[in-house]
Amino acid sequence: MPVPHNETEIKLKVSSVRAIKRRLTDLGFVIIERRHRERNFLFDFPDLRLRKSSSVVRLRCEGKRSILTFKGPPRESRDYKIRREIETVVGAAGIMREILESLGLREIMCYEKFRTTYAPGRKSETPAGGLAMFDETPIGNFLELEGPKRWIDAVARRLGFRHSDYISASYVSLYLARRLEEGRKPGNMVFATKK
Repeated sequence: MPVPHNETEIKLKVSSVRAIKRRLTDLGFVIIERRHRERNFLFDFPDLRLRKSSSVVRLRCEGKRSILTFKGPPRESRDYKIRREIETVVGAAGIMREILESLGLREIMCYEKFRTTYAPGRKSETPAGGLAMFDETPIGNFLELEGPKRWIDAVARRLGFRHSDYISASYVSLYLARRLEEGRKPGNMVFATKK
């Protein structure tokens, strides 16, 4: 049975993919989930009550695996994104989508990314307790650190980042802010398809 927990995470903007991967390896991190494509579908009611309460219902599709997630409103935190999370692996994504729509929810946005997940290996000097996810997104590359605050701070520091580099916004918020800045209408945050 899924257990709700408080997810604590930050994002860090990655300017050099090669350098961040080398640094993770130097710190003893190992890949625990190889690079894969994620398609994330956000659902809300027609009155957008979830968005208005800063909550999220997400259906994530990764190959043949689908995960349904509820995220509650973020807690007050200057540096970290902290929110209640409940998630579970579900059967066919199409059936789960039909259930959500039957409950009155509708898809409001899709965003995608390629993700590689790292964890401290047995020979690492970094204690276990968190994960590092390297995300390639249509708005750039990011390293997401998830775990206890002390773990996040220690790993970020050892990777060469400062507190001022921490990003607590979601990918959707970052995307919407960029579109607004560019004076462009927001849509789905997906990779351009080659014709």
